[in-house]
Amino acid sequence: MRHLKKTVKLGRHGAHRDAMLANQVCSLIAERRIKTTLAKAKATRTIAEKMVTLGKKGDLAARRKATSKLKNPAAVKTLFEEIAPTFAERAGGYTRITKLGPRMSDASEMVILEWVEAAEPAEAATKKK
Repeated sequence: MRHLKKTVKLGRHGAHRDAMLANQVCSLIAERRIKTTLAKAKATRTIAEKMVTLGKKGDLAARRKATSKLKNPAAVKTLFEEIAPTFAERAGGYTRITKLGPRMSDASEMVILEWVEAAEPAEAATKKK
């Protein structure tokens, strides 16, 4: 029984899962918006929001924790200097998941994961195109 086992496995071993989720968060920090599956987005969202909380603290210990989790000093610098200050007044809920529909090949539910404080939501961006 999986009582009190909260980790989403995503069909990967622990190290692979941790590396994949860290890369997803780094891509979210760099691009401000990523397209992925619903399961990966929900798993990525928890880590991304914890990283923003560390960024809002802003001290050296928080920066070291973020670097140890993300393994990318450039992404941590962007997180602490650009993204976290925009959420200074917000108490949580830093990301938004917008459903796009099933993927053509395997019918996986595709979504856009983005920061809430982005310039425009995904719906407006797709309508403009």
